[in-house]
Amino acid sequence: MKKMIFDDTNFVKELNEKLHQGGVVSFVTDTVWGVGCLPDNEKGVENIYALKNRDRTKPLILMSDSVEHLLPYVKDIPQSAQELMKKYFPGALTLIFEKSDKTPDFVTSFKNTVGIRVPDNHVFKRLCEVTDGHVLATTSANLSHQPPALNYDEAVEFVGSHVDYVFEDYGCHCQGLASTVALALDDNIKVLRQGEVLID
Repeated sequence: MKKMIFDDTNFVKELNEKLHQGGVVSFVTDTVWGVGCLPDNEKGVENIYALKNRDRTKPLILMSDSVEHLLPYVKDIPQSAQELMKKYFPGALTLIFEKSDKTPDFVTSFKNTVGIRVPDNHVFKRLCEVTDGHVLATTSANLSHQPPALNYDEAVEFVGSHVDYVFEDYGCHCQGLASTVALALDDNIKVLRQGEVLID
């Protein structure tokens, strides 16, 4: 794999400056392409909703290279959810928990829950590693009600003119299947959207 732009310290500084100013980036994950911003930056979140023409009642989800970075954003993780995380993180599973006070209302559409995920994709992992806070508020790279981008060219076509950067995938392609989304407020896990991961 060729050297990534994330290995360039000057670029990393520029990237974080953009993100703190409300910047939005587009990137590959293990499922589909996404867009993201810093979770505590309301301007960035507003930019995502605007560029997608996204319904403001639909929350963003938080993603990171490590579950440890996501834990401060949730209040409690039931035992059954802990077992799912051990089995499927990193991977194509989004779990929804009661959010902590650290999670801004503007990320969750003023709901008291927040979805978290750790994608299994090396390029996304490197992006999070160099991003201040290591967490991004995210959604798919597309206009609302349209199919999500499945490769770099589609990401550029769908959102390229609306984001600060579209990062190449360096050969780490997405699978094209959305993540499974499950509500995990207690030990009774409820699947809200069936995706790549099949929960027993």
